[in-house]
Amino acid sequence: MENYVIRLEEEKDYREVEELTREAFWNKYRPGCNEHYILHCYREREEFVKELDYVIEENGKIIAHIMYSHGKINCDDGRDIPVMLFGPVSVLPKYQGKGYGSMLINYTLEQARNIGCGAVVITGSPEYYHRFGFVSGQSMNIYYGRVPRDEKTPYFMVKELIPGYLDGVKGIFMEPEGYMVDESEAEKFDLGFERRSLG
Repeated sequence: MENYVIRLEEEKDYREVEELTREAFWNKYRPGCNEHYILHCYREREEFVKELDYVIEENGKIIAHIMYSHGKINCDDGRDIPVMLFGPVSVLPKYQGKGYGSMLINYTLEQARNIGCGAVVITGSPEYYHRFGFVSGQSMNIYYGRVPRDEKTPYFMVKELIPGYLDGVKGIFMEPEGYMVDESEAEKFDLGFERRSLG
């Protein structure tokens, strides 16, 4: 790691960041990917958190990016508790495993706390996210809304940024609609990028 800077994404970076996101996720979880399309569309949504839209630039090249969104916990008592979530987190493959993703997550979690975010939720690998202080959502009485409450969901995790923010909170979390995309539209969008093999 040398000559790097963590800075906010600018409009001039959009295409480069979408290409980075595509490269980071291509064939990772399924043939191809749609994360770059989610990002492309999400920048126009009101849930998008521009204050936390950060990149890492090294020697003039953007090598990592993170996106945050506003979300909410729908409580059993009728309240909605504001939270944030992040993702996609993208690191160019040749830079993966070198600490850039962790650096970006730690940095932006601190920035999220600074702008008053009380808690962050995430779906992902427990082995990876526990190192940042995330714990099982179920252990906090926060449940992932896409499955029954009694189904184990170790991949759904929560981290309080303000101690006690989730005291007395019990409810479910669902990702904002912007994360659900039309696959045919995503495929059309991908035609504007360099062709790559699937699978």
